[in-house]
Amino acid sequence: MKRILLSIAVLCTALTARAVEPAVISIETDHTQLILTADADGNLRTRYYGARFGNPAPFLLMDASRHQDNGAGPMTYPTTGGKFIGTPALHVRYADGNHNTELFYAGHVTAPESISEDTNRSVTRIRLEDPVTAMAVDLWFVAHKKEDVIVTHAEITNRGKKSVELLDYASSAMHFEADKYLLTHTWGGWASEMQVDRELLGHDTKVIESRRGVQATQSNNPSFMLSLNTEEFSETAGEVIAGALAWSGNFRLTFDRDDAGRLNVITGISPFAATYPLAPGKTFHTPDMIWTFSDCGAGQASRNLHRWAWKYGVHGKGEVSLYFERHPRPTLLNSWEGAYFTFTTETLLRMIDDAAGMGLEMFVLDDGWFAKDYPRNGDDAGLGDWEVNTDKLPEGIDYVASYAHDKGLKFGIWIEPEMVNPQSNLAHNHPEWVVKSPGRDIYQERNQWVLDLSNPAVQDFVYGIFDGVMQLSKNIDYVKWDCNRVIQSFGSTYLGQEQDRFFVEYCQGLYNVMRRIRAKYPDVLIQCCSSGGGRVDYGALRYFDEIWTSDNTDGDCRAYIQYATNLIYPPFIMGAHVSAVPNHQSGNVTPLKFRFDMACAGRLGLELQPKNFSARERALAERCIASYYQYRDLVFNGDLYRLSSPYDSDYYALMYVSPDKSRAVVYTYCLRYQNREGSQHGFRLDGLDPERSYRVKELNVDRSCWWGDGKEFSGAFLGTGAFNPDLPQKYSSAVFYLEAK
Repeated sequence: MKRILLSIAVLCTALTARAVEPAVISIETDHTQLILTADADGNLRTRYYGARFGNPAPFLLMDASRHQDNGAGPMTYPTTGGKFIGTPALHVRYADGNHNTELFYAGHVTAPESISEDTNRSVTRIRLEDPVTAMAVDLWFVAHKKEDVIVTHAEITNRGKKSVELLDYASSAMHFEADKYLLTHTWGGWASEMQVDRELLGHDTKVIESRRGVQATQSNNPSFMLSLNTEEFSETAGEVIAGALAWSGNFRLTFDRDDAGRLNVITGISPFAATYPLAPGKTFHTPDMIWTFSDCGAGQASRNLHRWAWKYGVHGKGEVSLYFERHPRPTLLNSWEGAYFTFTTETLLRMIDDAAGMGLEMFVLDDGWFAKDYPRNGDDAGLGDWEVNTDKLPEGIDYVASYAHDKGLKFGIWIEPEMVNPQSNLAHNHPEWVVKSPGRDIYQERNQWVLDLSNPAVQDFVYGIFDGVMQLSKNIDYVKWDCNRVIQSFGSTYLGQEQDRFFVEYCQGLYNVMRRIRAKYPDVLIQCCSSGGGRVDYGALRYFDEIWTSDNTDGDCRAYIQYATNLIYPPFIMGAHVSAVPNHQSGNVTPLKFRFDMACAGRLGLELQPKNFSARERALAERCIASYYQYRDLVFNGDLYRLSSPYDSDYYALMYVSPDKSRAVVYTYCLRYQNREGSQHGFRLDGLDPERSYRVKELNVDRSCWWGDGKEFSGAFLGTGAFNPDLPQKYSSAVFYLEAK
């Protein structure tokens, strides 16, 4: 990618100050097209985003005629100033108090594929300039052809002689024209993250925003889907646009429908308490905004994003097969709900024995292993003091990690490096490192404070935590990075008078740390945990291998959380565990098989004390774990087809299909319906080759719930709705493995 950017920088030296002739810019993938035009006055407008159609030249006639919008219309990167009065992508306050910016097209260039290391991508840079204030904006569009994804961001440069303040600085501004816009997005809270909400957009402004500082995605997620010209959400039909912002801090998504019915979508960093100073000659880079379009429903939009993530969007990105081979997601037993803070070396060794005996691949030591002066025996002390608690573990971490390796398991460990307990040496020695407002109480959540990652010294410290933990044993393969509170009453001793930079600098500070970590530890598996789903975004996923989807591992609750997560994010990044019931997140009591069948739709793990299993439960666990390995590659590399939504039906069903359509796994769950007569609910199996024959086998049971178990059927027949397993009662579930013959 660096070679692409350098080559474009050379090409762009030929750009002129203003467009002389009208221009049309077509940014294309294999099946989609984004059309921008620059008119004779230098106004850059978005004219089209949708299915690829070919020659875009007729759009110049639209500009020339000015009959449709009399020269007005959707600016590609609207500013506060000129004739525009809607929600701006850019709002600048100048040194003289002026708020007006008018950007005009100054040229563009698209990098030829020959200069790119990846011929699947083309890169377009468009230069916009304000001739009065000397502000300049470069809009970058990277088209990923096979995945039908376009990634865009803005680079805002102050070419004037005095500093300015950026009040709004969006990553992207997109324009759509339809009769109706059905918005699908998510909301939630701790233990109920990623709950789906759908609404028709009216003639007003809809805003989705996070001001949490960290854990930015636990209430809302910086992603959405737009179904056009319909009031119904469909997996398989209609035009759908999906978007996701790659940013782990405060964000804002604005959906502004004007009086003509046109929808302008402005996405980027939240401007809340985030006025950003830009000195002469300096450039601000906005986060990436990821876009895709489907003309055959939401399912294809999701698969586009998932395929893009496989190759470009997640740490270790590369070809799918190589990615999975180099970075397998091991099944695991996590110590948290099985031991909490109360354990000894012996406790952990016996859990490792059980994990190995059940066929798992890794053991993860969670919270409670560290701190001496303020031992971590609860959540009220020790956080920040990252030395081993030798009262609990006199033999040290290496002893436990080596024992796991000797048993054939990988070993992982928990850290929470961004936080500190007031009862710790770190808090006593470096009070200036704590996020706080001068003269006010420092509020606690979970008995802890937040460290100020806008401070380079704190960044060094946090990097040192990770590096130091890795030195505890050469056998550490996996790190669970947690983050258990939001930012309140914010303030930075380091930033002094420039407090408005805090929320942006905190997130950039986190990324600075992660870049350093990945430079030294590229192959260590790192989970992004934030009280569960508080940091589920493509910005974090550049550095993390997976996310902890939610602290809530209840099978029923997870149906809704996992469904919504996979609208935008690929299943292979989704940690999904089986725990005892009821637990402290949920009072539900769901059958063990139901919990396994739900967790096996993501990266499978266990979070319980195995010695509490009955012999029958232990046998079922071993059976489910063994069968998971039969199809795990489909969870990581396959295409997801959602067959039934838990939000719209009594049933939840999904399937993963291999890229060559030779294999598939189908999951079916009954969430609400119950009838003593039985219920053979039909599902249409999508994604199969209609001409091939598939043998269908139910897993983890002695007696199948479907009459066709063990038989062969064509892909066409399985797509008719005749696949109707008997799910007679609430929390019935079944998993089927399909293989072409």
